[in-house]
Amino acid sequence: MELSKIIRVYFVGIGGIGMSALARYFAKRGVLVCGYDKTRTNLTETLETEGILISYLDEPGTLPCAFLDNHDDTLIVYTPAIPKDSKILNHFKNKNFSLKKRSEVLGIISKGMFCIAVAGTHGKTTTSSIIAHILKDTGYDCTAFLGGITSNYNSNVLFGANNVVVVEADEYDRSFLTLHPDVAVITSMDADHLDIYGDKSQLEESFHLFADQLKAEGTIYAREGLPIKDAISYAANKTATARAENLRVEGSKFVFDYADSTTQIKDLNLMLPGKHNVENTTVAIAIALQLGINADKIKQAVANFKGVKRRFEYIVNNTKQIYIDDYAHHPEELKACFDAVRQLYPEKKLTVIFQPHLFTRTRDFADEFAKVLSTADELMLLEIYPARELPIEGVNAQFLLDKITMTNKRVCGKDFVIEHVDKTKPELILTVGAGDIDTLIEPLKNTLNHV
Repeated sequence: MELSKIIRVYFVGIGGIGMSALARYFAKRGVLVCGYDKTRTNLTETLETEGILISYLDEPGTLPCAFLDNHDDTLIVYTPAIPKDSKILNHFKNKNFSLKKRSEVLGIISKGMFCIAVAGTHGKTTTSSIIAHILKDTGYDCTAFLGGITSNYNSNVLFGANNVVVVEADEYDRSFLTLHPDVAVITSMDADHLDIYGDKSQLEESFHLFADQLKAEGTIYAREGLPIKDAISYAANKTATARAENLRVEGSKFVFDYADSTTQIKDLNLMLPGKHNVENTTVAIAIALQLGINADKIKQAVANFKGVKRRFEYIVNNTKQIYIDDYAHHPEELKACFDAVRQLYPEKKLTVIFQPHLFTRTRDFADEFAKVLSTADELMLLEIYPARELPIEGVNAQFLLDKITMTNKRVCGKDFVIEHVDKTKPELILTVGAGDIDTLIEPLKNTLNHV
């Protein structure tokens, strides 16, 4: 399907962060955009204010007339998270509409463009957002499809006037194999999505296949230690090709130097805490330099990057309380988040509210989750957010809690969390998870602000 011939697009699962970015892109092109999602959220309501018609009832009778019958100029985009028995999805299948996954549509859009694709089991949203911000802030420009709401632009899609596009390359169900990047990044290859891949070796094989998708004259960057052939390595150490050096914490900022074989940039200031975010920034700088962007402009762009919503986002930050929210939902992400908190606030008692995401992930990484969560000072554990999955017998929050070695721990509901925080007023709170734990943000913020 050619991009120029698409005049109607319907999104099945429009409320997803990646899906909504595509919806905004097509709406900006003047295409008729409508969609379905089972849940009304702040994001879907924002899309509605932008003129996109959304239904919350999985019934073909709710479809606009333009999508009742098949047309050559009509595209249906769906997310793998939509159940196979979805009535709307099956309406489109039965009438032989052109159905594409989000990743396939990104492939259509990026075809013929200079594509920078960021892959990895974690780190890709922040890394792609930093790359896009540097290109925007320095005046180089780009279009970008991001897996989070960037704080600088309050959006998950950026529109550019040139031929450059930045995309997240999603490894879930091998979606990233629809892309053919000019520049590729692999941030991590930790075991995840084992419900799809079966074991880590199959996941790693998919990343090698992604690397093979690189265009003939393309460049690939991989975090040092990852087994990707012909990749330029990056890391926060002295042995990587692109490296962060002299890393230190000054106030609430992480400060470091960038170096490679030809360039050195001193005293870069990064608002995002954590060694992992320094490394994400390091590869973004390397790519910007590859594109010929001035080092001083890059340094300025790094300094004013405000981050991504739900990626180490400060909700409350005053002399009495600090409340940080993060999307971390994999043991390695939790560890990186906890390490950053401890580096910034080593003397404060850390209260963690965690919502596990997926029964399979909780089952597969229970010991790893328990090890990280045991390093908190206080833990409130919510029940598992199922997302696309059905329950697995014996796999629940109590199953995970029993493996956690610290004593100040409990399984509880959201109402208890709010009441407990109101009573105890913890000095350092961290909410973490990829489910609907974000519904706690405003209540907790209001509770803490009424100290």
